[in-house]
Amino acid sequence: MEVINALGRRKAAVARIYVSEGSGKITINKRDLEVYFPLSSLRYVVMQPLYKLGVAEKYDIKVNLDGGGIKGQAEALRLAIARALVKINPEDKAVLKADGFMTRDAREVERKKPGRPKARRRFQFSKR
Repeated sequence: MEVINALGRRKAAVARIYVSEGSGKITINKRDLEVYFPLSSLRYVVMQPLYKLGVAEKYDIKVNLDGGGIKGQAEALRLAIARALVKINPEDKAVLKADGFMTRDAREVERKKPGRPKARRRFQFSKR
């Protein structure tokens, strides 16, 4: 199998991944998964598509993660892994889509508007 690449985004985070046959090792920015995501809940989010298809020990994944916070990065990586698995085996798309792993969460931070303290918040109105 040649190297399969995929892209995942969430908020400001971008995950570029390269999947190849291997033993299940995930390397993120030249660091191990356990080192990069110390929280087990975030590691679980990343591994969800692999566990769902039962291929966690089958592929080595090299990841380039950039931008955003740790939660956004974990969800961007989950989307990238799901997209790569569909490239490898298109029949798996229905299973991953049913669990929502193929959906890009497009919610972004709204920009701050001039003359306001935040994006939609207004300064307190004073009659006098």
